[in-house]
Amino acid sequence: MNLDNLLKDLNLKETYNEEINEIQYDSRKVTNGDVFVAIKGFSVDGHKFIDKALANGAKVIVGEDDISIENALYIRVKDSRKALAILAKNYFDNPQNKMKIIGITGTNGKTTSAFMMKSLLESKGYKVGLIGTICNMIGDKKLKAERTTPESLELYKLFNDMVEENIDYCVMEVSSHSLALDRVYGIEFSTGVFTNLTVDHLDFHKTLENYFNEKKKLFKVSKKRVVNVDNKYGVELKGQYKDALSYSIDKDGDLNATNMEISSKGVKFYATYRNEQEHISINIPGKYNVENALGVIGVALTEGMTLREIADGMKELKAVPGRCELVSLGENIPFDIIVDYAHTPDGLENIIKTLKELTEGRLITIFGCGGDRDKSKRPIMGKIATELSDIAIVTSDNPRTEEPGEIIKDILAGISSDNYVVEENRLEAIKKGMLMAKEKDVLLIAGKGHEDYQILKDKTIAFDERVIVKELIKELF
Repeated sequence: MNLDNLLKDLNLKETYNEEINEIQYDSRKVTNGDVFVAIKGFSVDGHKFIDKALANGAKVIVGEDDISIENALYIRVKDSRKALAILAKNYFDNPQNKMKIIGITGTNGKTTSAFMMKSLLESKGYKVGLIGTICNMIGDKKLKAERTTPESLELYKLFNDMVEENIDYCVMEVSSHSLALDRVYGIEFSTGVFTNLTVDHLDFHKTLENYFNEKKKLFKVSKKRVVNVDNKYGVELKGQYKDALSYSIDKDGDLNATNMEISSKGVKFYATYRNEQEHISINIPGKYNVENALGVIGVALTEGMTLREIADGMKELKAVPGRCELVSLGENIPFDIIVDYAHTPDGLENIIKTLKELTEGRLITIFGCGGDRDKSKRPIMGKIATELSDIAIVTSDNPRTEEPGEIIKDILAGISSDNYVVEENRLEAIKKGMLMAKEKDVLLIAGKGHEDYQILKDKTIAFDERVIVKELIKELF
């Protein structure tokens, strides 16, 4: 590709009549004739790897620092992250403009909402792509997801792949990190959704105000907006964007849910919008999933679907992996095991309260907190788990570079009761919980959900809790 075509939206004074090969921001992937974009990352500065990129054959370097380079063209920009996004969208010929993109942001509910949205749009005959925490999808084809929202280069490539497969809609989870780090720079979303905001990621954002300021960037780049006004930050957003469609269970929104019936098989409620009312049924339990459903219904309404069409489409929703997922144990096991991704205080509280209402016996909760992440939520989650569960088993999650025992100490600082035990080894904690469980009990394994790995200090090991549970059933029973 001609370099000037690649750079055309950067407003540079100079022109360069050069042909280049590909774009890279990882110096290890550079080959002869590539453009290397040096990004100042959260922990690593790409400018330190310019020599490596040159040694691998980089023809052009794009960066922010005032430096001179021999034997290659150096283009200095104000913001290399935004530059990477601009180069990527031009390289792939603006694929983001060739389909409609739905963006979902919020602390909790993004993944479930994204899967609901994909299913609902597909019920209307649209071909739908998905970008999110569990996986990326092009229609029915699943692709591995490295992070909730990919870096801009991978994101625009994924958009391009979707366009080549004639995708009509892309539904994507938009993380606060991606908004802060300009991974989604250059995208105009057809509709943006704000689900909620609670304590999380303060290791990165430092304050809730900073966290919220990044989240609400999505609404600045969305044509239409849908917002949950049962969350105080959603109320603030609605105040800033009067045209946003608001949804609510407890307040008076544009779209409301009433007469909820919650069971272990799912939820039923009436959705009311502009004097119209339809009965909605979804096969995922929990009041918080009514909120997720309302957000999805709100998007569908802004995208032109009728409430009747939406009610019919919601019936086709399948379970979302690792979200209140019931593990099949066989007829001879008298208790249930639920695997859920809840890893924030709000998420943990929601799933425990939901299961508590549906549990005839005791609710036993196994949980931990991730290492190298927001420490402020650890004692809060300890308090929630012990106050709302009958028994809590405090264990390790993804400790990463931290000592699991130190993470557990932080969790225990928030506990004032004695209805808990500590088992640092997560496998042993699951085994202990299964041996504790009696008839009609529910064992909740929270924190990892769909993940099939555990990140330790020096390695990542295979750890799919749904598989582990089934293996332990054979061993213990």
